[in-house]
Amino acid sequence: MGIIIKPIVTEKQTMITDKKPNRVGFRVSPDANKIEIKKAIEDLYGVTVVSVNTMNYSGKRKSRYTKSGVVTGKEAAFKKAIVTLKEGETIDFFSNI
Repeated sequence: MGIIIKPIVTEKQTMITDKKPNRVGFRVSPDANKIEIKKAIEDLYGVTVVSVNTMNYSGKRKSRYTKSGVVTGKEAAFKKAIVTLKEGETIDFFSNI
């Protein structure tokens, strides 16, 4: 499995990208460090990365009531990286649609 899992294209991340077009969010492997993430983004998209900020999210507990009783579970934990690109560079995720 690679370092970059998928880009984050949510409403909140889109608002960040609209304010600062050189910032992009990615869901990354939990054991990847900032240097590995920077190298993977530069190799994959051919852009220059200025900085990488990472965040670890722990899995949340969820429960729901069903006919057979209470079903409990847990969401998966993940790591998110906000990548700042060189001024003037952008990544277009929707170019091949």
